[in-house]
Amino acid sequence: MRRREFITLLGGAAITWPLAARAQQGERMRRIGVITSALETDRDYQTRFAVLWQTLQQLGWTQGRNIQIDQRFGSTGDSDLVRNQVQELVALAPDLIVASGGPNVAALQQASRSVPIVFVGVVDPVGAGFVASLARPGGNTTGFTSFEYGMSAKWLELLKEIDPRVTRAAVLRDPANPAGIGLLAAMQGVAPSLRMELSPIDVRDAPEIERAVAAFARGSNGGLIVTLTGFTIRHRDLISALAARHRLPAVYPSRYFVTSGGLVSYGPDSADLYRRAAAYVDRILKGEKPTDLPVQAPTKYELAITSRPPRRSASTCRRYCSPAPTR
Repeated sequence: MRRREFITLLGGAAITWPLAARAQQGERMRRIGVITSALETDRDYQTRFAVLWQTLQQLGWTQGRNIQIDQRFGSTGDSDLVRNQVQELVALAPDLIVASGGPNVAALQQASRSVPIVFVGVVDPVGAGFVASLARPGGNTTGFTSFEYGMSAKWLELLKEIDPRVTRAAVLRDPANPAGIGLLAAMQGVAPSLRMELSPIDVRDAPEIERAVAAFARGSNGGLIVTLTGFTIRHRDLISALAARHRLPAVYPSRYFVTSGGLVSYGPDSADLYRRAAAYVDRILKGEKPTDLPVQAPTKYELAITSRPPRRSASTCRRYCSPAPTR
């Protein structure tokens, strides 16, 4: 190469390099942590996460170019695991963390009061102390509630409508989850008018679920209400199988319990919550503060019904075996 051509090429490169560097600086990599009680192999969680990720892509975020996502899974019922996973995420210095479930949010707030947190699926964030109010959350945390306590009363009413013979309802709940107290109280408020007796069942592991449900099923005219906790989500296949084995009509809090074999569910559209959470992630990464973003309640609810109800109630199939519309 001749000397003049070399100098010309070098001069062009000197102009190009700063431009390329400035372009890379304009696409600064942002880091997001995600922590969930679900297992990594949970197909329903994968569907919800896919909605979160697809929405972020639509908003201009691309994995490996301007965003990196670090996930942690399966933290239900193990406080040491929750704490360790939270510490791992905070140590990565993320720009934001998305958390599902109250225990994960509580651990995150203990670990950091500066990293923005967007939660999904918390029942009572004010009562739990996560935010100061729904309109003005304060601090570093905001997000989307799963439902109000009054929803549990609707579950009880739906159970009675499915099978009018039910006079006893076992309420499956995680005793470590404070939301279980409020959900049970709402059911107790309507139980007398429905002529139903409630039996709270606190469950901590799979063998305990089997023993408790089997013992309850020995009585007559029983039904099952399953509250939404990370524990019941993790063990939803077992719970729906036990309800079918003991021929207990059961009402669940979310569609993915029905896809695992449950009878009927009524609750928020969880995919929509993750879609809306992605919009909050986008706004915070672009400079807004969690304290200025109000906590939002679900706007879409759905009734889901299995095509194979318990044999003890033929009327259930006649009334509920057709696909239900989203409410």
